[in-house]
Amino acid sequence: MSTILIVDDDEEIRYSLGRVLGSRGYQIETAGSGEEGIEKIKAGLKPDLIMCDVRMGGISGIETLQHMRSASSSLQIVLMTAFGTAQTAIEAMKFGAYDYIMKPFDVDKVIEIAEKAISSSKDMKSANKYEKKVNYDDYKEGIVGNSPAMQEVFKVIGQVAASDATVLVTGESGTGKELIAKCINQHSLRSGGPFVAVNCAAIPDNLIESELFGHEKGSFTGATTQRIGRFEQCDRGTIFLDEIGDMALATQTKILRVLQEGEIQRVGSTETIKVDVRVIAATNKDLEKVVKEKEFREDLYYRLNVFRIRVPALRERKEDIPDIVDFMLQNLVKERKARVTRVSPDALNALVSYAWPGNVRELGNVVYRSAVVAQGDAILMKDLPDTIRGISEEGPVAATVPAVEPAAARAELAPAESSPEGSDSPEPVAEKGAEPIASAPAPAVPAAEPMPISLPAIYDKLYHELRERQEMRILTLIERQMIQRAITETGGNQARAAEILGITRNTLKKRLDEYSAE
Repeated sequence: MSTILIVDDDEEIRYSLGRVLGSRGYQIETAGSGEEGIEKIKAGLKPDLIMCDVRMGGISGIETLQHMRSASSSLQIVLMTAFGTAQTAIEAMKFGAYDYIMKPFDVDKVIEIAEKAISSSKDMKSANKYEKKVNYDDYKEGIVGNSPAMQEVFKVIGQVAASDATVLVTGESGTGKELIAKCINQHSLRSGGPFVAVNCAAIPDNLIESELFGHEKGSFTGATTQRIGRFEQCDRGTIFLDEIGDMALATQTKILRVLQEGEIQRVGSTETIKVDVRVIAATNKDLEKVVKEKEFREDLYYRLNVFRIRVPALRERKEDIPDIVDFMLQNLVKERKARVTRVSPDALNALVSYAWPGNVRELGNVVYRSAVVAQGDAILMKDLPDTIRGISEEGPVAATVPAVEPAAARAELAPAESSPEGSDSPEPVAEKGAEPIASAPAPAVPAAEPMPISLPAIYDKLYHELRERQEMRILTLIERQMIQRAITETGGNQARAAEILGITRNTLKKRLDEYSAE
């Protein structure tokens, strides 16, 4: 049974929240002040969720949050406030709150946040089983991968590293072509010399010759001094020409001369200069196709393509993703960019399942982003971007559609004492001194889609029939039946079934796992 600790100096609010959340099967603990709540945590209470008021007598909710997070970084804490200022929101999230909720409360919103927070608490506990996948010091080159595809890449690097042969590295954008080039250089006889990387696509055509080969003073407007080009800078070293497929034809001719003759000529000079440079080029283009289209010199292509290393896309080596994620987390901790060291099983499964069109670069951005927003020392499913969280073969799961419910099922939170005698529908709880809020009316069924029986009548009939059968877990029974029917209707398509039910695919998967375990 999940435990919720409610911290508020208003006894009526503690009672109301406890009544509503307790009716959902949660065990309720209460504290009348921040100090009392902190003492309970220090005494060994380990709630799955803490709901804490911001403004209380004694220490504030923000201070309480900080003390509790210091005691346990895995606590899920929701702040409650009637003042939704920017400062409150920023401070709440900065100090690690799971979320914050505005007063007066809406029962649906309270229950929704509680369920999500408790789910995150369970994910955090499951993340405790996480074990490191790699030893950071074993991957000094920054290339992680034990898949067969990457092992082939490592073999070719080992074969070509000791020579001075030109290497062409191909692969999609973000696959790590520059890391491959650096690895070749580190294991070559030129490792003690300079390594210069040039992004050919980032330099304008009218400047790239000056960038690569240098220029003489006065050779063109703005050339006020002599400039030494990149090829001269990395003499006796290695130059990495990234995105060479985007290089202009005129510059390609000069690159060809460097490869053939080992000499360059500065812009504005008639003198040739000998250089001893190894060339490693990379492109994400299909060079064979570009050559046929006369946009890349055929002779230069053959000069570059002495050794070819194709870097596989991340989707072709998904078995490497857990190791890559672990390496990235260790690197973030080492660079003091984040303190996250673990990933929950659900979050890791989502990362492995994603197609990664941006490859390792995109994965790195997602891991960094998720580590920053994580509220503990583990990345949970909720910390991942929406595009990763709801992924399926058919794309992200569509947004949930609110169900039509009778008014009685949408009653607002209120203390029992505030309800009129004999009434089953309590009034909403408002902040101290605030005006009471009327209960939300029942949504009307659209006139364009008439129903022979109203939804409240259907619910009423179903409830009484189940009670006559002495069913004690009505909600669980109905939920299970609806899930089974949605799965049957969609032919087992979980993404589509989740969309019909108005839940996320992850929630649906958890329910199915629970049913199969029974």
